[in-house]
Amino acid sequence: MATSMGTFSFNSRLSPESKQKLSHFIKVYGAHRPAVQRLLNLTFIGYILGATYVGLSGGMVSSKKEGRPKKGKGGGVSGKSERVAVDAMFFQRLAKIIRIVIPGIRSKEALLLLMHSSLLVFRTAISLYVAALDGKIVASLVRAQPLQFFYNILRWLLVAIPATWTNSWLSYIQNKLAIAYRTRLTQEVMKQYLGQEGQGSDGKVYYKLANLDDRIKNPDQMITHDIQRFSSHLASMYANLAKPVLDVILYNYQLSQNVGAEGVMGLTFFVQLSAMLLRYMTPPFGMYTALSAQMAGSLRHTHSRLVEFAEEIAFMRGETTEKMLIEREYAALIAHENRVLQRRWWFGCVEEGIIKWLWGSFGLVLCAIPVFFKLPGAVDTVDLGGRTEGFVTNRRLLLSSSDAFGRVMYSYKDLSELAGYTARVSLLLDTMQDVRDGKFDKALVNSATKDDNSLTLQGRGEVIESEDIRFENVPIVTPNGDVLVKSLSFHIKPGQNLLIVGPNGCGKSSLFRILGGLWPVYGGVVHKPSASQFILIPQRPYLPLGTLRDQIIYPHSQEEMYKRGVTDDDLSKILSVVEMSHIVEREGGWNATKEWREALSGGDQQKIAWARLFYHHPKYAVLDEATSLVPTEMEGMMMEYAGKLNITLLTVSHRPSLWKYHAVILHYDGQGGYVFTKLDAEKRLALQEEKQSLETKLLEVPKMKARLAELRTLTG
Repeated sequence: MATSMGTFSFNSRLSPESKQKLSHFIKVYGAHRPAVQRLLNLTFIGYILGATYVGLSGGMVSSKKEGRPKKGKGGGVSGKSERVAVDAMFFQRLAKIIRIVIPGIRSKEALLLLMHSSLLVFRTAISLYVAALDGKIVASLVRAQPLQFFYNILRWLLVAIPATWTNSWLSYIQNKLAIAYRTRLTQEVMKQYLGQEGQGSDGKVYYKLANLDDRIKNPDQMITHDIQRFSSHLASMYANLAKPVLDVILYNYQLSQNVGAEGVMGLTFFVQLSAMLLRYMTPPFGMYTALSAQMAGSLRHTHSRLVEFAEEIAFMRGETTEKMLIEREYAALIAHENRVLQRRWWFGCVEEGIIKWLWGSFGLVLCAIPVFFKLPGAVDTVDLGGRTEGFVTNRRLLLSSSDAFGRVMYSYKDLSELAGYTARVSLLLDTMQDVRDGKFDKALVNSATKDDNSLTLQGRGEVIESEDIRFENVPIVTPNGDVLVKSLSFHIKPGQNLLIVGPNGCGKSSLFRILGGLWPVYGGVVHKPSASQFILIPQRPYLPLGTLRDQIIYPHSQEEMYKRGVTDDDLSKILSVVEMSHIVEREGGWNATKEWREALSGGDQQKIAWARLFYHHPKYAVLDEATSLVPTEMEGMMMEYAGKLNITLLTVSHRPSLWKYHAVILHYDGQGGYVFTKLDAEKRLALQEEKQSLETKLLEVPKMKARLAELRTLTG
């Protein structure tokens, strides 16, 4: 039985009328086949684009399959960004971030992307040329044409020059894109994370993120590792997705010209059926990526706590417990990674079996169509070299098309991982935005759920910039909702030093955090100068990395110091006030760089902090046990010099020697009450001495009673 699409001889089975109708149909179809081919090609292109869009919009893996990762200490995906899937939410997040990394069509990133796209198209054109050249090389071998063979080999070597150049440039541009994306995103994040205090509550996000919100526990990992991984995935995603889609369209168009669009559409049908099976079996790689990042962050957070609290752990001999905690975090991470590896293993087997072998068999059948079937309009030839050339060319095109379609399928895994990192970066950006807007997600203490306290936490007070400091019915509330003082009111003027005393945890430091704009105001009215007019000197001051000069002028740079008209001689005069002028020579000059926390004693560190105060010369200074490690005489000298500079002091200290330098006192009782009054240092010292005298005498009373009882016994 001879069979061809042009002749179809079924003499033994078809009636003359049927053969006539069939011949007429074939003739009509052959006449209109070019139009049909164009329609099928357009349909195929539309199908490829539509299938790609549907697949990347969530069709490949359902939202339910992705699931919801649990919230953990690692700052995992939680709150508003719980679900990690390739869905509409992912594309909304990605679009928001892309507007950051590609700010405009004239930006450097847009230019790099245009160059990348041009190189991708050029590489596809080279691949089409090489496919045709492969067929010609093999055909010249079959026909035994040595001159034609060596001529084709020469063309092969010549086309290698632009091919290798293009591949190298593609890798280079992709890496440049990743660096450009990371730079843009890091700059935007750091601008929000460490932005200076401006109008409103836009500043100090780094502090509020760590102390007023629980959604992110390890922003350092998200800013460094997650942004880097996101940028790399985004840069490679374009090449891994746009190039395969373009290849599938162009390769299959060329195939349709060689073997007919009918065969390509038939192949597409069978490929789609197997692809549906592959989509159903695809694990939720996006969720796995988010969980891996979360667990890695949790492990890093546990290690950082060991470093942060090393002294306390060493004193308590808690090494075994800390080792157990770290090993538990590590074991959870490794168990998760092993589960992911197992699922990647079996999915890789299924994926390769379908994409490489099953689709490869479909392709071989497609390549055989011109050999076993005569296409309408095709030249009927029995030239073995021509058949070989056609088969090799079609085979090469098919392999390239299959590889491109496979990369589209493979890219979904990459896209799922990109969705995980996108969720992490989006969580960071959204949380910083909420923090700037005063919206916090913090675990509250049980007392915060009481009606009165709950109403307090829901309110917001008013902050008015003023020369004085005045609190009017302001509640002192910690970030976890613990109300320390329900309503605090006091008023101090410039030059009126305030002493704050009370037991631990009563709200002394909380007051300073409200003044510095670190904590929100939940009610009342706060009149205060701008936060730039305050300087805090804690018991253990912060000494930055840098030179000896930097310790005094922090956060200014040397250039900013010179712009203020301050020289190193002026800094030496400031050091002489705190009796540390010798330190410059001792430490090796102003440009000496050391780990100053190790090089300086506790007392010297406090003196450096006072020198920093005198350099900046603010209106107000917050002193939190800032003289606890210096001699009393030195303490008095620094207090008096601050008064000469008209620096108003807000001091937390239990040293009676400081009373004479303060005009008013705010005394917390530790039960939510307080007393604000003028401070008469002499009278208070006299009362303190009398109190100590009476307490000493009361300690002798039990001994005197015992002696009296003993004497009574002896005297009968």
